[in-house]
Amino acid sequence: MTSGLQGHVALVTGASRGIGRAIAVELAARGAHVIAFARNRDSLAPLEAEIAGMGAAMTPFFGNVTDARDIQRLAGYIFETWQRLDILIGNAAIMGPRTTLAQLDDADWEDVIATNVTANWRLIRRMDPLLREADAGRVVFITSGSGSKGDMAPGRGAYALSKATLDAIARTYAAETATTPIRVMLCNPGPMRTDMRASIMPDEDPMSLKTPADFAPKVAGMCTAAWQVTGKLYDFPRDRILSFRGPD
Repeated sequence: MTSGLQGHVALVTGASRGIGRAIAVELAARGAHVIAFARNRDSLAPLEAEIAGMGAAMTPFFGNVTDARDIQRLAGYIFETWQRLDILIGNAAIMGPRTTLAQLDDADWEDVIATNVTANWRLIRRMDPLLREADAGRVVFITSGSGSKGDMAPGRGAYALSKATLDAIARTYAAETATTPIRVMLCNPGPMRTDMRASIMPDEDPMSLKTPADFAPKVAGMCTAAWQVTGKLYDFPRDRILSFRGPD
């Protein structure tokens, strides 16, 4: 086990697989106590076994990220147990159907917005007091390049809009906490070997893609007290920190 986050309390949403799982493992390997949030116990069992095998600590927490009561219950549990939160990783997301905006039905639209947008705002709302109790609260939201393209791709409107909105939420929260020890980052993993990617690109060779385990150390580095950048986007494919700007 490496050091760097020893004693830190970290919350990771969507922790049962893919990027969330890899980040949870990386944070635990660096000494953090990981609260892994997912919908059911069975989905977290392999992660729990792996982290225990490393000699690290993890708390599985079961709930629906789109349920305001579950987020409130989670915040209450963290307060009662630790009285603070050092790291928040907002990772849980869904793609939604690949269809045009004109053909997207109400239920699919609402599912994407509830998961990718509203849930992350609720996390900020409930976790902000806990992050302010930490010596150096760190927040990382996993976004996508699809929301910040100059020319939008057809057929992914709900997902792209949700990520563009998430970008605005994170940047706003960064501005609102700029005079505090909290730092807020957005991370774009780019094309990655995940089940979500495979579902939208079935003909792509997954072995040509980077893995969540390649990406996770970059995210973990942004969770340390030494990290001082806030309100920016880290782009993994280019390994660069990017600033947002208005239209040319």
